[in-house]
Amino acid sequence: MSIILGIESSCDETAAAVVKDGQLLSSVISSQADIHAKYGGVMPEVASRLHVENIGVVLKETMEKAGLGYEMLDAIAFTRGPGLIGSLHAGCEAAKALALLFHKPLIPVHHLDGHIYANEFVDSLAFPLLAIVVSGGNTELVYMEGPLSFKIIGETKDDAVGESFDKVARVLGLPYPGGLPIDQHAKNGKAIYPLPSQKAHHIPGTDSYDYDFSYSGLKTAVLNFVENQRARGEDFSLDDLCASFQKAAIDPIVERSLLAAKQYKVKQVVLAGGVSANSYLREEAKKAFEGTGIRLTIPPLWCTTDNAAMIAKVGEKLFEAGVRCGLDIDVDPNWQIEDFLRF
Repeated sequence: MSIILGIESSCDETAAAVVKDGQLLSSVISSQADIHAKYGGVMPEVASRLHVENIGVVLKETMEKAGLGYEMLDAIAFTRGPGLIGSLHAGCEAAKALALLFHKPLIPVHHLDGHIYANEFVDSLAFPLLAIVVSGGNTELVYMEGPLSFKIIGETKDDAVGESFDKVARVLGLPYPGGLPIDQHAKNGKAIYPLPSQKAHHIPGTDSYDYDFSYSGLKTAVLNFVENQRARGEDFSLDDLCASFQKAAIDPIVERSLLAAKQYKVKQVVLAGGVSANSYLREEAKKAFEGTGIRLTIPPLWCTTDNAAMIAKVGEKLFEAGVRCGLDIDVDPNWQIEDFLRF
């Protein structure tokens, strides 16, 4: 039995939410997407200043919607990392101030833990579990043997898949963030252009595969294709190129996820992170796991973007596990999910 306030400020969303006994009482998000769209990507300095401006208003609205006073909270959870250091500091300092003022325990939460546990708003989690974590800053396959147990079994060696969507969108003259416009154009096209898509490699002498990813080559291939077409004065179909890129980017995720799920004999697979909103990923994941006996959970769209409900959800579990931190806690923009209890 607990009431947890969650604060999220890892990138360009200022968010707060209250969870009581697993149920979401309120969730407020102030997005900066329209402002950063002018620059074609998130401007860290601008983002941190806007967090400072917005956090007070967001917190006030969150508590009013929950119908609670701060004195009724059991703890305050906040995103410690990973993320943009200035943005993280804004949320961290707000959480510290509230914890000090109202004498409440402080709980640091790993941002990606939040994305994974956001699935609990629509489905229970069954272990062992495989989480497909895909976002603007992360592309990871995370194995969970049990609750609050995280092991990275595959990750990107360069660009994250969401970052690649944004960069390709910029090359194609599409708006930021690039995930949605590419997805929309791809629905009207066909994957007819040859682009590099990495097949999973079997590791000799084992029953395992290399589950790591790489997207820098795919991003460069799209750039070279566009430049070559324009240099030759030849047209290309924007819809077909978006479909080709999307297929080349998403197919390796689905393939590796299915192989890993079978190798680790998981009961459930969950999608997590901003790119889990991609319609092609959702459709292909459903096809891949149909008939396997492995339960696939796909989060609702509101859970895919950054929000504080997921931070409060994890905060509740950490609170029950006795996890606390002092007011001398600092943020960690490079915090690894396997180190979520090291702070």
